[in-house]
Formats: sequence, C-alpha cells, structure tokens
Amino acid sequence: MKFLVDMGLSVGVVTYLAEHGYDAVHLRNEHLQKIGDTAIVSKACLENRVILTHDLDFSRIVALSAARVPSVITFRLTDMRPPSVLMVLEHVLRTRAVEIEAGAMITVSDRNIRVRRLPVVQTDHD
Repeated sequence: MKFLVDMGLSVGVVTYLAEHGYDAVHLRNEHLQKIGDTAIVSKACLENRVILTHDLDFSRIVALSAARVPSVITFRLTDMRPPSVLMVLEHVLRTRAVEIEAGAMITVSDRNIRVRRLPVVQTDHD
C-alpha cells in the first residue's frame, strides 16, 4: 500500500509508515504544499496512493467523481498530534486493509471509524 500525506498531518506520519515498510510521501517533501485538492486527488490516482488527511474536501471530491480510487482516510480527532494520529492509523491499517485496497473513504473520529466503499452511489430522493 502506498500513501500520500496531506499538509494537515505531520511529516512524522511518513517516517512511521516508511519504518513499517510502506511507501509514503508528504506533500511538503515533494514541494507541493500549494497545489489544489483536485490536483492532489489526481496525483494519488496516478501513483496509486491512499490519501491521508484532516481535510474533508478530499472525500467530497472522490465521492462526486464516482471513482473507485483513491482511498481517503480522514482524521477528525480532537488530538491531532502525531502520537494520537499514528495510534489510530496503525489500528485502521490493521483492521481495514481490505477496504482500503478495494477503495474506500474512511473517516476516523474520537468515537468511531466510518467506512464507505467506493464508488459512492448517489441516490435520488424524490
């Protein structure tokens, strides 16, 4: 599994992932701090990377695209310091790897982990 770490998360997330055998890049390390969210989603698709973020816009962009990729893991924790994020990330990777690899939007909060498989099917409510 490969990861693209957004600006809202610490560069330490990349270090942690690399130490655990994952291919991970941070937008800051690639000098891409200023690119737009749509370009980030495109980069993740082209490089087959899972987006790790604190920004809700990525899930919206992916849902509206009706695509199966990229997976997005959004952290909505009260404590966004690296140790808290890494503890939750480790749990998500251990318990939700199948969904992540198949294509999913995962939102992690203090209370729960919500998983929506991709593509997100829009329904009409008449």
